[in-house]
Amino acid sequence: MADGVTDGVTGVGAGGVTGGFIELDRVEKVFDVRKKTGFLRRERHQVRAVDSISFSVARGEMVGYIGPNGAGKSTTIKMLTGILTPSGGRLRVAGIDPSRERTRLAHRIGVVFGQRTTLWWDLPLIDSYKLMHRMYRIPDGRYRENLDRLVELLDLGALLDVPVRQLSLGQRMRGDIAAALLHDPEVLYLDEPTIGLDVVSKANVREFLREVNTERGTTVLLTTHDLQDIEQLCSRVMVIDHGRMMYDGPLTGLHEIGDSERTLVVDLERELPPIEVESARVVKVEGPRQWLAFPASASAAPLVARIAAEYPLVDLSVREPDIEAVISRMYAEKATS
Repeated sequence: MADGVTDGVTGVGAGGVTGGFIELDRVEKVFDVRKKTGFLRRERHQVRAVDSISFSVARGEMVGYIGPNGAGKSTTIKMLTGILTPSGGRLRVAGIDPSRERTRLAHRIGVVFGQRTTLWWDLPLIDSYKLMHRMYRIPDGRYRENLDRLVELLDLGALLDVPVRQLSLGQRMRGDIAAALLHDPEVLYLDEPTIGLDVVSKANVREFLREVNTERGTTVLLTTHDLQDIEQLCSRVMVIDHGRMMYDGPLTGLHEIGDSERTLVVDLERELPPIEVESARVVKVEGPRQWLAFPASASAAPLVARIAAEYPLVDLSVREPDIEAVISRMYAEKATS
């Protein structure tokens, strides 16, 4: 079995449980669901959202936690914050049991859920921050210092007096990230933090998160469908699917195991036969545009240089592999091994 791949039964990957800042040991979450099976008749069954997951995250580490929709990512984060209580296993964050000491833990963590806001919907953005100032009892000087820094780095100055309900998704996401960091949390949970952001805003948020992690030693657990978030921010990635840990290790190892590919989209000056270049293959041609697949673990730079030298190039872009496709390839690899 390749390094980093879990055994599919215990759920223990490369991280394991080794006394980290965040610790999960065979954690489970089971929901009772009632399903209608006939007229006035419902059948009760159990859904195992998280299935015996174990991992450890060190203080100051930034880790990607990824998987397809319904894999159990958000359920894990809700248990880590104390919103949900595990059905089994042991869970600790900074030595605290989240479900038993949720209030105590709240002062040490920050949370951003991409689809749900922690801001007050009808109030101006600045009023939400003022409320958090009092809720978390942030010293006045530290609050002003943090707010000024967050407003500048996340470009929130023009939005402070705007009611949250009038903000776009991207603007609200930046507002939520600032809210999660006002009280200097030791741990930051980010669930799809770049959803709804344009390319420039994504780059700014990534750079900001990198600074927070480097300068303040904030521990970050990041869930996302955008692999560029993971590639640019995380040295380690964990893959969960159907509630089980599938992989725990470096992103390069994930691509190697899943045999995933990136796509180079090339626009030529005119329609030409399929491009012939080493280490890539043409998978689609539409007029002057061609799609070339190449290994995700390889650099795109040499490939681009060769095409630019031999073909009349107008424009190009690189598309990252879809995480669902990577996981599907992992399954196929395991089935034939």
